[in-house]
Amino acid sequence: MKLPTPTPVTAVILAGGLARRFRGEDKGLILLGERPLVAWVAERLRGFVTEVLVSANRNLADYAALGHTVVADHLPGNLGPLAGLLAAGQTAQQEWLLTVPCDIPFLPLNLAARLHAQALAHGMGLVRAADESGTHYAVMLMHRSLLRELGDFVRAGGRQVRAWQATQLVDTVAFLGDPYAFLNVNTPDDLRTAERLKQRYRRRGYP
Repeated sequence: MKLPTPTPVTAVILAGGLARRFRGEDKGLILLGERPLVAWVAERLRGFVTEVLVSANRNLADYAALGHTVVADHLPGNLGPLAGLLAAGQTAQQEWLLTVPCDIPFLPLNLAARLHAQALAHGMGLVRAADESGTHYAVMLMHRSLLRELGDFVRAGGRQVRAWQATQLVDTVAFLGDPYAFLNVNTPDDLRTAERLKQRYRRRGYP
């Protein structure tokens, strides 16, 4: 199947968390089948976006071995996903930044295209995803013009993605019809669910 023209965004896979419910394991490198979670996320993005970066703060060589540029936080202290986005934004080649957590392995293939189209159609600098279960705040598309405000927010102590979005005009795009598109692998039980589903979401031509 011929892929569409990639959406002109830089996808930032957020892999800098501490995964406390997995006893501190590096969640992006936890195996789903024979591949790490971060590789599943990258697979869902590959060909649909112009660039993929990985935001990580440990095991950098392991992430780099997957073939994407790895960006560590510039600010000390493991300040969370916003700090990761801030650092990646200084490396990204595109004007639009799409953040996706490393533990959502079955992302919609049209994620970038739909968020980007919504942003352009409504003149929004910030758009996020939702489905029947609610809003997925960390799955968002942001224009790089907001990086300065984001930096001010983080340096002032802001940590939560939802709190940052509350300071901005933001639109929401609903992705309906697939209850597992935003399955978040937060616990070992979630991982077992993903194991049962993985063949359904394996893209043709990928291992």
